[in-house]
Amino acid sequence: MANKHITYKTEGTCSQFIDIDIDEQGVIQQVFFTGGCNGNLQGISTLVRGMKAADVIDKLKGIRCGYKPTSCPDQLSQALEQIIKQS
Repeated sequence: MANKHITYKTEGTCSQFIDIDIDEQGVIQQVFFTGGCNGNLQGISTLVRGMKAADVIDKLKGIRCGYKPTSCPDQLSQALEQIIKQS
């Protein structure tokens, strides 16, 4: 897998977009959320930087935000799944 970038349009969350850069080994280099809870999303972005995308998917997939069927972490996992499938 070559270096990849994706801008993912989120659904069902306060954030509108997630920009992700992953290197050729599947390691997350950068994550930026547009919109949403700024402090929390900066924290998530910092925590996942340097992690394998597959590990992040395993940890974050299915997390819900209150009554919503998804969350920003869940949307990140869906974006990562999409970028992996494109490889």
